[in-house]
Amino acid sequence: FGCEQEGCATFAQHSPTSDQKMAQHNTAKRDLLIDLQSAAQKKWEDTGAFQDDAPEGVASTTENKFFGNFPYPYMNGLLHLGHGFSLSKLEFAAAYHRMQGKHVLFPFGFHCTGMPIKAAADKLDRECIKFGVPPQFPSADELVDEPKEEEVKPGLEPGKFKGKKSKVAAKTGTEIYQWNILQKSGIPDEEIIQFREPTHWLSYFPPLGKRDVTLMGCGVDWRRSFITTSWNPYYDAFVRWHMNTLYKLGNYLVKDKRFTVYSPLDGQPCADHDRASGEGVGAQEYVLIKMEVLEFGGKLSALEDRKGQVFLCAATLRAETMYGQTNYWVLPDGDYGAYEMANGEVFIMAPRAARNISFQDKTAEYGKSVCLLEFKGSELIGCPAKSPLAFNPVIFGLPMLTVLMTKGTGVVTSVPSDSPDDYMAMLDLKKKPAMREKFGVKDEWIMPFEVIPIIHIPEFGDTSAVKVCEDLKIQSQNDRAKLDEAKGLTYMKGFYEGVMLVGNHKGKPVQEAKPLVREEMIQAGQALLYSEPEKKVMSRSGEECVVALTDQWYLLYGEEEWLAKAKECLGGMELYSPENLRQFDITMGWLRQWALSRSFGLGTRLPWDKEFLVESLSDSTIYMAYYTIAHVLQEGDMFGKGDHLIKAEDVTDAVFDHIFLDKPCPEACNVPKEKLDLMRREFNFWYPFDLRVSGKDLIQNHLTFTVYNHTAIFPKKLWPRSFRCNGHLMLNNEKMSKSTGNFKTLKQAIEEYSADAMRISLADAGDGLDDANFVEATANASILRLTKELQWIEEHLAPGAGLREGTADTFPDRVFAAEIEMAIQTTIMHYEALNFREALKYGWYDLQTARDTYRLVCGGDKGMHLGLVQRFAEVQCLLMGPITPHTCEHIWANLLNKTGPLVRARMPVAVVTPEHANLQMAGKYLQDLISDLRKMVAKVEQPKKPKKGETALPVAKVTGATMYVKETFTGWHRLCLSVLSSCFDSKTREFASDVDRQVLDALAQDPEAAASCEGGEKMLKKFAMPFVQFKKAEAVSVGAHVLQERLPFDELATLLENAEFVRQQLNLESFTACLTTAPEAANAPEGTKVSDALPGKPAPGFTSAPPPAQ
Repeated sequence: FGCEQEGCATFAQHSPTSDQKMAQHNTAKRDLLIDLQSAAQKKWEDTGAFQDDAPEGVASTTENKFFGNFPYPYMNGLLHLGHGFSLSKLEFAAAYHRMQGKHVLFPFGFHCTGMPIKAAADKLDRECIKFGVPPQFPSADELVDEPKEEEVKPGLEPGKFKGKKSKVAAKTGTEIYQWNILQKSGIPDEEIIQFREPTHWLSYFPPLGKRDVTLMGCGVDWRRSFITTSWNPYYDAFVRWHMNTLYKLGNYLVKDKRFTVYSPLDGQPCADHDRASGEGVGAQEYVLIKMEVLEFGGKLSALEDRKGQVFLCAATLRAETMYGQTNYWVLPDGDYGAYEMANGEVFIMAPRAARNISFQDKTAEYGKSVCLLEFKGSELIGCPAKSPLAFNPVIFGLPMLTVLMTKGTGVVTSVPSDSPDDYMAMLDLKKKPAMREKFGVKDEWIMPFEVIPIIHIPEFGDTSAVKVCEDLKIQSQNDRAKLDEAKGLTYMKGFYEGVMLVGNHKGKPVQEAKPLVREEMIQAGQALLYSEPEKKVMSRSGEECVVALTDQWYLLYGEEEWLAKAKECLGGMELYSPENLRQFDITMGWLRQWALSRSFGLGTRLPWDKEFLVESLSDSTIYMAYYTIAHVLQEGDMFGKGDHLIKAEDVTDAVFDHIFLDKPCPEACNVPKEKLDLMRREFNFWYPFDLRVSGKDLIQNHLTFTVYNHTAIFPKKLWPRSFRCNGHLMLNNEKMSKSTGNFKTLKQAIEEYSADAMRISLADAGDGLDDANFVEATANASILRLTKELQWIEEHLAPGAGLREGTADTFPDRVFAAEIEMAIQTTIMHYEALNFREALKYGWYDLQTARDTYRLVCGGDKGMHLGLVQRFAEVQCLLMGPITPHTCEHIWANLLNKTGPLVRARMPVAVVTPEHANLQMAGKYLQDLISDLRKMVAKVEQPKKPKKGETALPVAKVTGATMYVKETFTGWHRLCLSVLSSCFDSKTREFASDVDRQVLDALAQDPEAAASCEGGEKMLKKFAMPFVQFKKAEAVSVGAHVLQERLPFDELATLLENAEFVRQQLNLESFTACLTTAPEAANAPEGTKVSDALPGKPAPGFTSAPPPAQ
């Protein structure tokens, strides 16, 4: 389809001139779409197409309004394609509901709260101080770790150190600098210096976010946009009201010292949004077992004067198993230290554990560990210790090469009766003298010690680890896969089914004894609580986090009554996926108190304790309510900085109570009454919100917090109605990553493909919780498909196109009309269910396929009916409006000559009758039959392979075909269908589980069934079961009608009406059809198996011209 064709106005305007370069020609179609995009967006802006206000005197229902929202993105950079993917789900839904005639609110804000912006600004500031402005960064080869004094290696002269490139620098060079990151965002060097100030980020990136979302074509009401933090005094007031409301309710907040993931560099808790890695990781609490060191040899002799106060500390989750200790494990090459605690005791553990415990009120100075001695784990091999509860009065340190220094303390208790790892490691040492010799293990440290039964598990006896290791035939401690399986079996069964055999709680279930043993050990001074991150967590400031005891404010998520309300809310919501519900249930199962406050960063001060700021996830749980009134307060200024009619200081808690909680109008209120009434009307009309779209990763925090906070503050009628979650977006089947270059900003994607082609690819990427895939080939193909379709509509709706007029009553007309109505019905069904990939399939790809088939059946363009082509163009334009609004806006106004913006037009209403479905089936039947007949004709005309030395014989050409049609299923076919129909649920499209057995029983009990089968009873099952399986699959796919005895349409009439079309398609001289019961069926061509005919599968009879003489 060349761009220079006459009569193609849009394409002619964009056709390349002779002096244009080929590269320019190659982007002409994309550029055309971008031009249409700009024109449509200007039209929408000029007409205020996306601005909707609450109507006066109208109560809201799900039938007349739609309020959808999206987690406001964090403003430390440009929006990327991943943002666009999640956002597209809300955009498609909002556009669809707008085109259903509803009032639609689609707002968009910008999140700036927390540490990420401040951390980035501080990092940039440090770079400028260290490297100058503009900074002169060292090359990758110059980036070396500064060696520490203790890194001096034997043989090196004093003062000389061996350095090495840091791993980060070696991999990324200058990429690690914040200056470079901002450069890659397209910011000129002369402007980057301003980003040393955190507030500059707030003024710079939100307008760019607005630009890019607008370029995407999203129907956002920008009057309601805002940024967060105290920089916006109006939103700051709203967050203060939110916090004060929770505080006044009394049972949702508490100030306490509790374990929380903490950034020492930032000096405050590190919540999910403050992390560079480790989102969702919480604190893991252990019991720290204190094993008293009894003898001090080697390097440990330096601690002998502290005898009685030196303890090997082992972190365990199973304090109830300490009775069965036979030894403790250490890593021979691991780094250990002896650290002084505030009470004078000395703890031996890994340095990482010592760093963690220093933030848990155990050391003299918070966050500082005093190391008295450093040594390798080999110094602890053979070190005797006395461990609490252990039946063995003395146990020894032994080597284990799988001890992790990055988890726990590096000292591991050994209970071989219930730990498969301990049992196999113990066996290895006992069986392998060479291993004992290698690590200097004396026989008396290992050989006398035996497994001690401590817990009975019904399935595994009194020594579960021994039993399971033997059952699984585990050979050594290196059999990792089997050991993991064994551990899973013994630990789970031990907890749920185990019974204590020893100790103060002998006879009690392990579940009951576990907390009792733990508490007794702690009270006796034999153990203490210790916590560390479940996995490694890095703050955005670039430091590994610890778990700290922090004195701050906590939200009491998980509190019994609050949890019950949250579950009630969730139970009444539409989540669009059982997996979504499962993930919420899991989150509510583990989520407990949440650190509400921070000391540093950007945000809002806690109104009753101004030492603290509200952290970034906690100021973002009910802000959807603020969208309903933001335009009244801020008057379209996202920063809230203008000279507005309503002053921020006048928007008090009492004002918000009046608006949101229906409390009396406050006395001496400076907000005009008409504005108060307007805000109350806006909130009461739009709330509750109908849909929140989000990535699945927010289930574990933000979305669950949203449920909790709504149930705390708002009455049940205002609780959220639905959440729709999606997976992450990959790019060309690979994870999006800036470091690998497999990354696109939203603006880049729009400029490269146009908004509409990008939106098609986003819709096509997927709708479920699995990660979706944006395929660049799809986006490029969409450019061609959009422009090709645009040209086709221009050409065929142009005056003088020569399309047929008059009555549209031919078979192809009726089928095409039915296809259009069915496409409307199916596409709208998928829009309602938020299945946008399916909506795209039926409203775009399949509808065009139906058009192309119609054109083919009609014998070309001239045979198509003008009215049907116009109907097709209008319906496709409306159905695709939510996904490709710019192209459709052009078609709507300039080709279909409709008034008003397309985005405000009404979706077509499907008028579907049973006849439509029948016609659709008849059309598909005809196409499938033609395809099958082509293969049959080719097979008949296939020359036979001659024998060796013979000449190939000439082949007769097929000249005619007759279809022998059977009107109804009979005999055993009818019986099978009857049973299948009785066992089929048409709503769920599922068969009874024993349907096959019922069919076989019915066939066995009916003697006529065998009589109707060629080959009799012996062949009945062989023929019947494939037929049954085929019909089952067909019913599940298309519905119960395929189980009827007759086809829903007249098969013979369909063939006779379209005989000429079939004849032409097969290039035959004649084509006809008759019933198998017709007299002419008795004279069928030789080789025709008329008796094989079934409804929908006619028996073909071919006639051929005699082969040419040789």
